[in-house]
Order: sequence, then C-alpha cells, then structure tokens
Amino acid sequence: MSEQSAAKSGAASETAHELIARQQRRQDLQQRLRLPLAILASLLAGFIITAMVSKEPVQAFLTLITGALPRWQWSQADGWRLMRMVRFGAVIEDAVTLTFLGLAVALPFRARQFSLGADGQMFLAALAATAVSLYVPGPGYLVLPLVFAAACATGFAWGALPGMLKTRYQANEIVTTLMLNLIAIQFYRLTVSGWLRDPDAGFLVTPLLRDQLVLPLLMDKTNVTAMLLIAPLAVLLAWLLLMRTTWGYEIRLVGQAPAFARQAGVPVGRAVWLSMAFGGFFAAFAGVHISNALLKRLPVDLTPGLGYEGLVVALLARNEPRAIPLAAFLYAYLRTGAQAMERTTDVSREVVLVIQALMILFVVSERLLPGIAEVWQQCWTRCRQLLPKKAVPTAAVSGGRDES
Repeated sequence: MSEQSAAKSGAASETAHELIARQQRRQDLQQRLRLPLAILASLLAGFIITAMVSKEPVQAFLTLITGALPRWQWSQADGWRLMRMVRFGAVIEDAVTLTFLGLAVALPFRARQFSLGADGQMFLAALAATAVSLYVPGPGYLVLPLVFAAACATGFAWGALPGMLKTRYQANEIVTTLMLNLIAIQFYRLTVSGWLRDPDAGFLVTPLLRDQLVLPLLMDKTNVTAMLLIAPLAVLLAWLLLMRTTWGYEIRLVGQAPAFARQAGVPVGRAVWLSMAFGGFFAAFAGVHISNALLKRLPVDLTPGLGYEGLVVALLARNEPRAIPLAAFLYAYLRTGAQAMERTTDVSREVVLVIQALMILFVVSERLLPGIAEVWQQCWTRCRQLLPKKAVPTAAVSGGRDES
C-alpha cells in the first residue's frame, strides 16, 4: 500500500507541475501577445474613424502608416533618387529628443514621483548651453564638453529643486514642477529677448553658434547629428544608474515599497530628490540637442510642451530605460505620419489628433486587455446561466418507454 501511495503522490505531483508549467506558458504567451493585439486594435480603430470622415479612407490611412518613410523615385534625368529624406530625418530628430525627455520622466516615475518638470529643465539647459557656446572662447573640442557640463548641471539643479521641496516641505511634485516650468520658460524668454539677443537680427533670437560648436551631421538633407550616437549611451547610463548602483537600488525600492524602505533604513528623501535631479540631468541632453544641433541658435518663441510628450513616451515604455528609444521612435513616426495625413489627404487636423491619441491610448492601456477579457468571460457565463434551459421531452428522459 505504501508503494502504491507513493506512486499516486508522485503522479499527482507530476500532474500539478505540468498544470503549473502549462499555466505559466499560457501567461507568457498572453503577455507576448498583448502589445501586438493592442497595436492591431488601435490600427483597426484608426481605420474605422478614417473611413467615417474620408472619401478615400484606404489612401488616407496608408499615408498615416507610410507617410514618414522615405521612398525611391525614378526620373529620366537623375535616375533613382531617395525622396522624402527630410521627413524621415524629422522622425529621427524627434525620436532623439523624445528619448532624452522620456528618460527625464521615467527616472522619477521609478521612485513613484509624478514629475512634469522636463519642459523647464530642457529650456534652462538649452539656455545654459547657448550661453557657454556664445561667451566661452576656445576651440570646439574644449568648449563642447563645457557646453554639456553646464547644461547637465543646470538640468540637475532645476530637477533637484522640486525634489527638495517634496522631501523638506511635503510639497506636491505635480504642482511644483508645473509652476517651476512656468518660471523657467519665462526666464528663458527674458534672457533671450534681453541679454542674449542678437541686435543684428530682425527678430528676437540669439546669435548663431560657431560652426565648431554645432554637432556634426550624420545624414545629408537632415538635422540628424551626433546626438543620435549619444542617445543610446544616455539610455545605457540610465539603465546602469538604476540597476547597478546603490542610488538606483534605493530609487527602485522607494518606488516599489516606500513603507518597507523606511523600515529598512533606506534614505527615502534622498532617493526622491535624486530621482528628480537625475531626470533633469537627462532632460539637459534634449536642451543641448535643440540648441547645438537642431536650431543652432535659440528663438524667444521656442514652443513648450515637449516635456509632456516625454511623459507619453515613458508610459509607452513602462518606465523601462531600454524600451524608451523604441517608444520614442514609434511616437515620432506616428506624429510625422499624422502630419503627412493632415497635409495630403481630406482628413482634418482635429480628426488626425483624435486618431493619434486613440492609437496611443490603445497601446498604453494594453495591460487592461487581460482584465477586459476576464470581465467579458464572466459576463458571458452569467448570461448563459440566465438563459432559459430548453425543455427535454419526457420520452427522451424515460428512454422512449411508456410508464403507463
């Protein structure tokens, strides 16, 4: 009996292990399929909206999907030529900027800090980089490191300020970062229109930067510069900071379990302000990209709001530094395709913005798909229980015999 009991228990244990392994494989498959299904659902929703407002919905939607890609074109005079490189270059330029801004938002998120200060950090960093470029003499290989150092120090300090306010006075980081954004933007405009203004220009703008201080181009007919090579290095630095340093461990622990971190003696206040300061550090690279790569000078009317797009990128990447470049590229690609759709088809700008927002919403909320499927399954089960059951004939129950 003991041998039979052992055999039965062993068989039951193997069956339990098989069930657990099967369930784990099913969960892994569902997790892998969630994002592709969310993307397909977003494309379907976007096409349905396009079909409702456009006379040529297929052509309009293809413009949204492929409008940002370059294409080969044949001409008798020049032969094959690669066209629309300016548009594709705009995708890469935006993706580089959004990569830095996504890092600037993701690092505070890992410490459970909802920071919206990337805009102000970027503005002040661009201002510091331009001031050093204009007023520090010397060859480019000596001044450019000073440009990056000044920008990063400015972004770090401006990011640490709301962190200090949070740790010392329990000030809400959403409110403080929004107000500090306003201060930074107005100070930027005051500086450009007053102290750094080019008197020979016909509008409010700083003087052009020296050629030695403009980052070298990597693609002709675009503004894709060496910042494209710095972006993956910044991503690697952010990942190493989070995963391979004591500061990064403290930031992650505070974000995952703040009460446990306090009980374990982790300096919670330091982790909070450091996460926001490091966010400002990476936002500074976006400022240098704008001043010393894209524009080569700073206008007074530099459009705010890029920092909030960095928030979308961080959400798309789930605050994972290694996924931020891909999320930034997808967002920039979708935005450029939406602009092409607006300009070349009969779809209005408002509808394009709705389609773009809806597609982003589907991808960001792809974690909700298992919950939605579970709710749908429960509703279907309840509906089946409420349906009246079909009456079974008496002859069928009695096997066709007459009980009389």
